[in-house]
Amino acid sequence: MQRRQFLLSSSLAATAAALALPGVHAHASGRLTPLKFTLDFRVTGQTSPFFLALQRGYYREEGLDVSIDVGAGSVASITRIASGVYQMGLGDINSLIEFQSANPPVVQAVYQYYNRAPFAIIGRKDRGITQDFASLQGKRVAAAAVEATRRAWPIVANQLRVGPDFFQWVTTDFSARDNVMVRGDVDAATYFHDSAVSLFARMNPQLLSVLRYTDAGVNLYGNAILASQALLSQQPQVVAAFLRATNRAIVETLADPLPAIAATRQREPILDERIELERWRLTAEYVAARDTASHGLGDVVRATLEQQVEQVVEVFGLKSRPSADTLFDRSHLPAAASRKVNA
Repeated sequence: MQRRQFLLSSSLAATAAALALPGVHAHASGRLTPLKFTLDFRVTGQTSPFFLALQRGYYREEGLDVSIDVGAGSVASITRIASGVYQMGLGDINSLIEFQSANPPVVQAVYQYYNRAPFAIIGRKDRGITQDFASLQGKRVAAAAVEATRRAWPIVANQLRVGPDFFQWVTTDFSARDNVMVRGDVDAATYFHDSAVSLFARMNPQLLSVLRYTDAGVNLYGNAILASQALLSQQPQVVAAFLRATNRAIVETLADPLPAIAATRQREPILDERIELERWRLTAEYVAARDTASHGLGDVVRATLEQQVEQVVEVFGLKSRPSADTLFDRSHLPAAASRKVNA
């Protein structure tokens, strides 16, 4: 990954200007607005900026009392928010397209966390798997039953012009995925690239091939910060405040991840600092992907999002096509200067 230098001076200036605006801090009564946020999965370095914002009081400075809960997968976050149990969360854009195709847009993306989806299939070289997707033919590939990387595979298969029986799926739990890889029960497994750090800690990465979906020419947005339509319509200032605080922490984590990893380990002391730093190094490649240099963190290119909608609708045979405007609401993004990054 090319090293990125963040425009911290402009980011800090923009943040200072934002903090000077009315309504940013707690109300005059001193009362904080409660907000429930669901992660996509477990507490790890992948989502360390959220814990940095919590530890450093950035949410409280914005008048928010934020609670962060572990998730049950990036697909489940959507239903958690749609149910009203959570107001915001981290969830998969592809799954949001499917959801909005069959339901009213009661959940929308408001900040694109993974500017590129970190989807990858990781295979054992001793089973003949190389950096070429063709080497997966006839292999056994482990994946959870409902998992974003597995669900997105048909888009890659369509791009590569291969059929549904190109390889054999072996359904397994998230928790067992590393084990079946290490034992050699399967030839490969689907991962978020940054989630594979747990596998890399048990198997020499030199023995593994990482096949990123982006290497197949598929440019998909990944997990985004989502908000309920109820919150967006009734308390839009809460969404904007959450995004300002979170973006501030993302910029700081990209510049220096150590404090964010320390904040995450306060929540989950069992985490290994070295592993989580490596996990964040991979996460950062997808959060600050190349095209963020033009439009900044958190935003999307409309044409890219529309293409993704077309791919998901075609591959999954969806009955209706959600519009880019109902999927992604950019009106609450922090100031552009605070989201800028050099590629």
